[in-house]
Amino acid sequence: MRAILHVDMDAFYASVEQNDRPELRGQPIIVGGESARGVVAAASYEVRKFGVRSAMPTQMALQRCPHAIVIKPRMARYREVSERIFSIFKDYTPLVEGLSLDEAFLDVTASLGLFGSAMEIAETIKQRIRTETGLTASVGVSHNKLLAKIASDLKKPNGLCEIPLAEVLHILDPLPIRRLAGIGAKTAAQLEENGISTFAQLRTATDAVLIPLFGRYTPRVRDRAAGIDERAVVSDSLEKQVSAEETFASDLTRHEALTAELSKLADRVGARLRNKQLMCSTVSVKIRKGDFSTHTRSRSFNPPTNETAALLRIARDLLDAWLAEQARAAIRLLGISVSTLSPATQLDLFAARDPEQRLPHRDNPKSIDPTLDLIRDRFGSSAVQRASSLSPTIKK
Repeated sequence: MRAILHVDMDAFYASVEQNDRPELRGQPIIVGGESARGVVAAASYEVRKFGVRSAMPTQMALQRCPHAIVIKPRMARYREVSERIFSIFKDYTPLVEGLSLDEAFLDVTASLGLFGSAMEIAETIKQRIRTETGLTASVGVSHNKLLAKIASDLKKPNGLCEIPLAEVLHILDPLPIRRLAGIGAKTAAQLEENGISTFAQLRTATDAVLIPLFGRYTPRVRDRAAGIDERAVVSDSLEKQVSAEETFASDLTRHEALTAELSKLADRVGARLRNKQLMCSTVSVKIRKGDFSTHTRSRSFNPPTNETAALLRIARDLLDAWLAEQARAAIRLLGISVSTLSPATQLDLFAARDPEQRLPHRDNPKSIDPTLDLIRDRFGSSAVQRASSLSPTIKK
């Protein structure tokens, strides 16, 4: 039988801010955008008492807690702390499946003889995270991923909970169905309308009730409600996509402003690819209009690249083609994503290749990306900007 841990950092972004700035400890903290269209990226436990949750519009959150302190996210800092936490995980097992910066599954089955029981390993990891980062984590322990994840949520924050094999149904049966991953609010409401509100009721429900909702996935849903999950912890899996997007405080219509924003997004995506030592062969542009309709345009190419200028050129072509069909469109959100990822090969920085032309860049034979990355790593992400990313009202 496997031994699986699910480690979930408590209010990660907000906790990092409170740990870095002692004057914020005990205060209701919202990490997120401050604009009228901003959303809550993280909420401290102090502000959650007022009904504030992640993904909630910031303005709604401030209505519920007017004295909350809103802080702009510092993603570089959160990634730095996350890397330290994941390095702790890998001291106990190479089988670490990261779900996000602050959440991971660990398969410690092969580590039991060296480090003790799964609960002992979980306790040690919790203590090391607290000692080395100043933060708290909630850890769930069980024999599969589903149960470990449920367990980590049962005693938050700073919790440690195990669901033993002999007690699975005893623990799961009374839980509300909304705790089951994959059951969204709409599906949960439909189940509740049919008198199904707990794991036990879901596990024992008839086909007549479940098949209209889940179709051929009905047996799998019953298995999940019974705590059955055969998925393995998959370590070091290559990411499928790297993306960046921006929601604007007011809709943008000017081509120059949209191009400047697109340049900033390409810069962020390119830097993330290089940091992760990845290259891409597909670029996609996401466009959301003021009426909330969303459109995407994509282009694939070869050979792959992680050069910002190449990504921007393709993204700009995609955006321009869409704008040609959407005269005077007002844009609420703009995004760039890259996919078809592969490990980066060692490139000659003085002979960067154009992914579409297979020729050296005519306007930029020497890539400046490595230099910009070094400057930003040392002095911060805002230390230097590309001229193409400057707002038309600022650009000289």
